[in-house]
This record gives sequence, C-alpha cells and structure tokens, in this order.
Amino acid sequence: MTSNGFVNDLVKMIDPILRVENVHKSFDGTKAVDGVSFEVQKGEIFGLLGPNGAGKTTLIRMILGIFQPDSGGIRFSFSPDGRLLPERVGYLPEERGLYDNRKVCDTLVFLASLKGMDARLARERAFLWLQRLQLERYFYRNIRELSKGMQQKIQFIAAILHEPKLVILDEPFAGLDPVNQDVFRELIRELKARGTTILLSAHQMHLVEDLVDRIFLINKGRQILYGELREIKRSWREDWVTLDFRGDGEILKNSLLVKSAQIENGRAQLILREGVRPEEFFAEVSGKIEIEEIAIRKPPLHHIFVELVTRG
Repeated sequence: MTSNGFVNDLVKMIDPILRVENVHKSFDGTKAVDGVSFEVQKGEIFGLLGPNGAGKTTLIRMILGIFQPDSGGIRFSFSPDGRLLPERVGYLPEERGLYDNRKVCDTLVFLASLKGMDARLARERAFLWLQRLQLERYFYRNIRELSKGMQQKIQFIAAILHEPKLVILDEPFAGLDPVNQDVFRELIRELKARGTTILLSAHQMHLVEDLVDRIFLINKGRQILYGELREIKRSWREDWVTLDFRGDGEILKNSLLVKSAQIENGRAQLILREGVRPEEFFAEVSGKIEIEEIAIRKPPLHHIFVELVTRG
C-alpha cells in the first residue's frame, strides 16, 4: 500500500461518516433497540444484519430521522453539527413505494427534486441510469407496466440519482431472481468504487458475505457481533474440511474431533469441533485413509449468523 493509501485509510477510521452511540428505543414498553453503538466508515460497505424483528428497521428509521431515539445519539460527519442532511443520504426501503399511475421519468425527477436536485439534471441522469440498466425504452412508460424486478431497479435509481454520500439499502435483493441479484451486486460494488458509503441490510447471507467489509449483528435489540468480517471468520473457533479420500469413511464419522460429517462417494464434508486445529485432525486420520485432496475453510457467514442467533 502506498503512503497516500495508508493516510486515506487512516482518515476514514478517524472520521466515520455515521456514528450510532448507545441508542435506545422502546414502543409500548417493549425495547426495540437496547443500547446499540456502532460506526460506519467512509467508503465501506457495512452490513446491518439480524433476524426478523431484531431491531434493524427501527435502527434504520432512526438513522433516517423518521423515529427519534429515546436516548443516545446519531451523528453524521457531513454536517458541522452532526445532524442528518437528507440530500446527502439515499434510501432504498424494504417496502417498495412507487406511484403506479405515473411515468418512470416523472417519478424519478419528482423523487430527485425532494433531495434538492435540478429537474433537468435529474432527467439527464435518470436516462443515463436507465440506459445503464437497459431500461431506457421505459422512460415514458407508467410504473405499472414494469415487472417487479424492473420496478426495484427504478427504486434503486431513485435512491442514488442525487449521488448521496451515504446509501442505505434495506433488503435490496428481496424478490429478485439470480440474474437480477447479480446485477444489484455489481451496482453496489460500482457505488463503492465511486467512493459512496453503503449501509446494507439483507437476509441473503451468501450475497452479503461477498460484499461487506464489516458487519453489525443485532438480535432482540442488542449487539451480538460487530467488526471486520474477515477477522470475525478468522477468529471463529471452528474449521470446515472438505476431503476426497480412499478408505473407510466410518473412521471420519467416529472421530471425537469431528462435530458433524457428511460422507458420500469418497467425499467428506466435515465440521471440526470448536478449538480443534486441522493438524490435530490430520494426525489422527493419517495412515488410516488415503487423502487425495483436501480443503480447509472457515464457515460461511450464514452458518455464523444461525449459530449466534439460535444460541441466543
């Protein structure tokens, strides 16, 4: 890394774009968010994760100023006093909300005007984005004529048309087929490459894992996990082993070092017990089976998510 690159990364860490500080929020005596704190660094993709009802939507609505915290604070670096500037933030809501009887062009220009954009500039940018997504022929069509996936792309354009500093994407992959999931994944990467900060909330862990730099996992309103995804996986005290072998697979199944094993046609998918090092396992099975190929990895984010949430 160059010295300039190091300095830029250091500045990002010192000056996060968003700070959530010991935030509490209750509804009718029920704690929806209970003492949550985290920071979102400039230029990163930050994953806000949790099961249904965990408090994610309440957090997002407080960040957007829709709800006010009962206590604690939310600060943004793009204003001198730390307050929210709506024109600096883009939002793709989980509940899609476009006007069915309005034209695509009019809808995008209207939503951009709410963020302070000039109508002509908004119209030009809207057409360019529609070209980028191969939707330009729908520029003058009514929203109701578009498929669900197309409407989702329109709403995505509305969220980023004013070129916000921070974009909040709430379940952007919901209801999309695999092709359009890949399209959205590339759009998110493109935004990051342009320097946009992204707060991503989604349930598709395999897509989240491929995109995020850091994560915050919330359950029942409280922090469960927070940090850089790579370090979280590296510190997870469980290894997954894929093994192509010749010999008696029962040796693998019966090993006290193995938590679970799936074996079929000379291939074993193993999860080692917590704290067991791969070399310990190899020493145990060495000479008892013939190993043809082996791969070791940490568990996917989906597994970590399920383990921590079900563990309570």
